[in-house]
Amino acid sequence: MKRKQLISAFLQFLPEEAVLYEAEELRPYECDALSAYRQLPMLVVLPRTEAEIIRILQICHTERVPVVARGSGTGLSGGAQPHAEGVLLSLAKLNRILEIDPLACTARVQPGVRNLAISEAAAPYGMYYAPDPSSQIACSIGGNVAENSGGVHCLKYGLTVHNILRLRVLTIAGEVLEIGLEALDSPGFDLLALMTGSEGMLGIVTEITVKLLPKPETVQLVMAVFNDISLAGEAVANVIRAGIIPAGMEMMDKLTIHAVEDFVHAGYDLEGAAILLCESDGMAEEVTSEIEQIQTILQVSGAIRIRVARDEAERQLFWAGRKAAFPAAGRVSPDYYCMDGTIPRKHLARVLEQIEQLSTEYNLRCMNVFHAGDGNLHPLILYDANQPGELAKAEAFGARILEICIEFGGSVTGEHGVGIEKLNQMCLQFSDAERDVFHAIKAAFDPQVLLNPGKAIPELHRCAELGAMHVHRGAEKFPDIPRF
Repeated sequence: MKRKQLISAFLQFLPEEAVLYEAEELRPYECDALSAYRQLPMLVVLPRTEAEIIRILQICHTERVPVVARGSGTGLSGGAQPHAEGVLLSLAKLNRILEIDPLACTARVQPGVRNLAISEAAAPYGMYYAPDPSSQIACSIGGNVAENSGGVHCLKYGLTVHNILRLRVLTIAGEVLEIGLEALDSPGFDLLALMTGSEGMLGIVTEITVKLLPKPETVQLVMAVFNDISLAGEAVANVIRAGIIPAGMEMMDKLTIHAVEDFVHAGYDLEGAAILLCESDGMAEEVTSEIEQIQTILQVSGAIRIRVARDEAERQLFWAGRKAAFPAAGRVSPDYYCMDGTIPRKHLARVLEQIEQLSTEYNLRCMNVFHAGDGNLHPLILYDANQPGELAKAEAFGARILEICIEFGGSVTGEHGVGIEKLNQMCLQFSDAERDVFHAIKAAFDPQVLLNPGKAIPELHRCAELGAMHVHRGAEKFPDIPRF
């Protein structure tokens, strides 16, 4: 179907303002938060109801037009980058909280609802939604499902996949699937986990039932300062080794501390090489005991100063600093490239040392800020896109960080997804047989490969070409794949 015919078909049931096709209208949708990569879509549609989405999908399925779903556009891996010959399907207008059930401890919401808005709506019932990405003030719950987002409290309370019960999903053909149950378990294969983190490649989520938790009676936060980032990394392992699972455990290096403090004025100690934030929540007696244990462990681990937040206002300020790390990077560098990899906690110190060495090798500064408790790294590589070759250097630096994560038994992504950013590293993470399984799953849901094509799972030929070019430590990658 030609572009004009497609527009005409959509205008049969969508208002004029819900179908965008002029270049100036499309420009805001050309990228997500990975703004180094941009592509205008053929057109954008902004449906208001599930019925409208079904009709959009049916038309695109019949005419074999690619569809890319988009939430708030806060993703950091290019997962919502449009297709040049496809439709960008915005879910922003499906932003209603449909039901709060304080007895079942659940909320039923549409995909465009902001993450933080769920906790705000549940607050009158003394409840909240646990996963709290740093972008929670803006990111949508549908996007959180697509990327399996976490946040500073994911160590104790889990990622999105651990905090949802049911999804209502549309296939590319416009068929409705009910996945999961509001009960604690459901029969059959665990398609709820499969759909979570699938990056919009298997279906379009139109409704989510999330778990709500009661607000803890007491919350306390410890800030520990270290004069060596490796010691801070060891301290994280020591806390977990002692059998303590903090509500949150976050780390920032010296460069990040200074950038954040200038921006937020959170009261951070500027003299140390690293800051570790460690939070405990629960019953008052339990929290008091746990905080005492944590302080002892941190002191033995080499902390030069330890401070417990005086009150709730100071605790929130400490967290505000951590969550402002990304915008703070934008104040100290013209551009930054945010990576996302995960490693076993025991290797944290060694990986940080290697990132520091890479920073020297590539002559690019790197702000290290991450979910230390679960080993999810978020190095922010600072560069200037106006300087020829700097973006390419930042990309190469980031690729090496992801390869190091794999070498230490980790993953190329913790919560930002693969998108277009990490396709090459997926060739290193998984074998050709494993990728064949991924493609078979994709084909079961979307045989024509119309939903978010070209994302998350690399084609075999891409990995073969990468292997032909990439020689690592004297050994060819993918020796089992025929060379072109």
